[in-house]
Amino acid sequence: MKLHRFLFSLLLLVMPLGPAYPHALEPGYLDIRQLTPESWQVFWRKPDVKGAPMAIRVELPDGCDPSSEPKVDFDGSAWIASWISVCPDGMSGGEITIEGLAMQRTDVLVRLQALSGAATTARLTPQEASFLVPVDPTTFEVLNSYFVLGFEHILEGWDHLLFVFALLILIRDAWRLVGAITAFTVAHSITLALAALGHVSVPGPPVEAVIALSITFLAVETLKQRDGQERLSVRSPWLVAFGFGLLHGLGFAGALREIGLPEGDIAAALLAFNLGVEAGQLTFVSFVLAGAGLLRYAVPRVMVHWQRPDSGAKTATAYAIGCVSTFWLVERLMSF
Repeated sequence: MKLHRFLFSLLLLVMPLGPAYPHALEPGYLDIRQLTPESWQVFWRKPDVKGAPMAIRVELPDGCDPSSEPKVDFDGSAWIASWISVCPDGMSGGEITIEGLAMQRTDVLVRLQALSGAATTARLTPQEASFLVPVDPTTFEVLNSYFVLGFEHILEGWDHLLFVFALLILIRDAWRLVGAITAFTVAHSITLALAALGHVSVPGPPVEAVIALSITFLAVETLKQRDGQERLSVRSPWLVAFGFGLLHGLGFAGALREIGLPEGDIAAALLAFNLGVEAGQLTFVSFVLAGAGLLRYAVPRVMVHWQRPDSGAKTATAYAIGCVSTFWLVERLMSF
């Protein structure tokens, strides 16, 4: 019983019992579009922090007027401002800075589009809060920025990670596990692309609630496992993973809509974001499997006990997963 209590307590400690929405990543977004050779339309989106705009502000290159944002307004999810800036010398070679970002724990995605249609994208962080506008922008910045955003999004999306972790707990056969992870990847890639491109539109709150429900379902399936009595989720885990993967893809798309896609590089940004999500997912799976391998080497008797369908340790873990996901489900239903 001590082992059961330890595993249960450990999972509750590492999984936050607070909101775990698909858009766990809340970056700022700065969109700058050239209107004429000297004028630029600036759209600035600040994250909300306890009902107030995050204490960050835009500094455009020297010579631009105005060089920083006017008063911001709340749109229901973030604080936004829009203004026209006149830059007689242009912005190429100038520096864009997010003042105050070094004191925050979020990023800012900057997108700059010239009259020619060429776009430059940069990701500013607390460690690097300035961006030097290149003279000849390339698509590489878009690929790099959106890949990192996708990678960080999945690693900060506790609900998505808990779903993958529940799959790892439920499925004992290696090939079936590979099939389930592959099906999950294919499914959420499909709905991510369709939703991000505007072909599918589903309200966010119901999607978030069903994602929590999908985790609870896997926890229940784990508890109902018996030797010689394989349930559908174990016989054909790819089918379950594919179905719920479609919903998780809609959750990823909700986060991507918060950031926005660059008009001239939609395909590249979408591909990079999806690859970043996959890289983050594989990193998490590799970490969990490496930890299991280490335990198998260090305490083989514990791992042999764990692999039994009626294992007390697995039962305690399934209950912990179910408690966390049910908490999220109730919380999200109450927010409707």
